[in-house]
Amino acid sequence: MIVCRTKEELKSNLNQLRANEKSVGFVPTMGYLHEGHGSLLRLAHEANDISVLSIYVNPMQFGPNEDLDRYPRDEERDLKLAEECGTDIVFIPSNEEMYPKKPLTTVVVNGLTSQLCGATRPGHFDGVGLVVSKLFHLVKPDRAYFGMKDAQQVAVIEQIVDDLNFDIEIVPCQIVREPDGLALSSRNVYLNAEQRAGAVVLSQSLHLAEEWIKETGVTAGSLIERVKSHIGIAKEANIEYVELLHYPTLEPIEVNKYVGSITSRIILALAVKFGTTRLIDNSLLNTSGGANNV
Repeated sequence: MIVCRTKEELKSNLNQLRANEKSVGFVPTMGYLHEGHGSLLRLAHEANDISVLSIYVNPMQFGPNEDLDRYPRDEERDLKLAEECGTDIVFIPSNEEMYPKKPLTTVVVNGLTSQLCGATRPGHFDGVGLVVSKLFHLVKPDRAYFGMKDAQQVAVIEQIVDDLNFDIEIVPCQIVREPDGLALSSRNVYLNAEQRAGAVVLSQSLHLAEEWIKETGVTAGSLIERVKSHIGIAKEANIEYVELLHYPTLEPIEVNKYVGSITSRIILALAVKFGTTRLIDNSLLNTSGGANNV
């Protein structure tokens, strides 16, 4: 496994490995890897001749009062997992390498970023769009792999790829969960024991919603209220949003709309804080019964 810390090292090593038109799979991350990342890395390794991982905590996607400085980092552990997953190249740039001077260019996706996390984290997806575009240009992958835990991010990146004509296949991948249902996240490490126990209400509420939508006469508004009520049983849960939207357009669904009459793909997405730790989760719902997390 080759570790590159500069753009020139990355380019040189990729050019050597890319001989004979070998395919490249790419997994961009902010590090502190867990099994969710591991599943993406294994998919990239299995489906491509070369697999590339980037580890970079991108300051451009953090707001002034967010957790940039304390975001968990463990390079040694990350490299061990990457090697176990068959990764060929790991790119770990510094801030100076990625942004040698303050960028004057932004990548703004209108519409898709005005709700959910975009509504409460202004500028977040502009930072995501910029760093992902930079990484796509540097790695030039054939396929890039993203977890559906952040379904809004996947929709935004798919839009960027389409609008800017990146010749890249975006591969959305299933949410990986703990045995009790909590979606894996690098930020789970922030939770104390009581918060960790309470956080299972997120996946529980999504599972219950999959059952509730099968009932006759369930509206979007009533479904959202039932989900909020269940989340509220957790002592420290502070709901930021619970929303039911069309996917991937992220257009809102009228609160009086009967869920069973919706034929398009819909997503139930939520963000909840436990103490200072903000967790997100979602489920793509099938109104004919069941759900699909991809």
